[in-house]
Amino acid sequence: MKPAYITDDFLKQFIASALKEDLGDGDHSSLAAIRPDATSRARLLVKDTGILAGVEMAWKIFHTVDKSLRVDVQLTDGSEIKTGDIALTVSGLSRSILASERLVLNVMQRMSGIATKTRHLVNLVKGTGSQLLDTRKTTPNFRLPEKWAVVIGGGHNHRIGLYDMIMLKDNHIDMAGGIKEAINRTNDYLRATGKKLKIEIETRNLEEVKAVLETGNVDVIMLDNMDNDTMKEAVRLIGGKYKTEASGGITEANIRSVAECGVDYISIGALTHSVKSLDLSLKAF
Repeated sequence: MKPAYITDDFLKQFIASALKEDLGDGDHSSLAAIRPDATSRARLLVKDTGILAGVEMAWKIFHTVDKSLRVDVQLTDGSEIKTGDIALTVSGLSRSILASERLVLNVMQRMSGIATKTRHLVNLVKGTGSQLLDTRKTTPNFRLPEKWAVVIGGGHNHRIGLYDMIMLKDNHIDMAGGIKEAINRTNDYLRATGKKLKIEIETRNLEEVKAVLETGNVDVIMLDNMDNDTMKEAVRLIGGKYKTEASGGITEANIRSVAECGVDYISIGALTHSVKSLDLSLKAF
């Protein structure tokens, strides 16, 4: 379930940076109150209902702080969870457990919230043929764990950043001088640089869809903020020649009807920018 972009190097760098931010020159609360040789056990308790995510990251965090900590995983990433469940236990030096605690919880609570929201929306479009996509509306420096959580929840990553796909949105089109100009310049750029990148272009109405079809040379047509009747007509006009993506104004209430318009993809920024974290806690026992 771990995507290719979650590399060992990324995990090492991310965890080191996050620990430095939190620990600074030391966890003085623990250094002051806890004997250096004191040992403890703690459980990661679930206090909410949803989909668990971030377990593998938590394991890495504990062992980055202290390789001697013993982590026993009882529920893996993607598990359905409920209040009272125990996701994992950790045992070892008390100071090490306390130094790890906040980062483990921050990561797992947010990732689990994203995975839970994603799974819910995936279930709402089940059977329609539409796939749920995330966006670049992510938390700076936490993008990859957030996108990882989308995958754990059953969604799909759209693009990781500006570098791995070309997305011609309204500003690109307007600044380039129009749809035809934007597409043609983009294909010239790809030929000149030898880059193999898919091209997606945003359309806001049927006239723009027709302009894209007349120009061609794209891979995906985004149907942005269209009502269902307009979207159905756009899908009919495109006729399977290009993949289609619905975006903008999509909520839990209307996602099923959007999917039934026949689009291939539905992208929702709210998967990562406005989810509620799941309630988890780490308690000694």
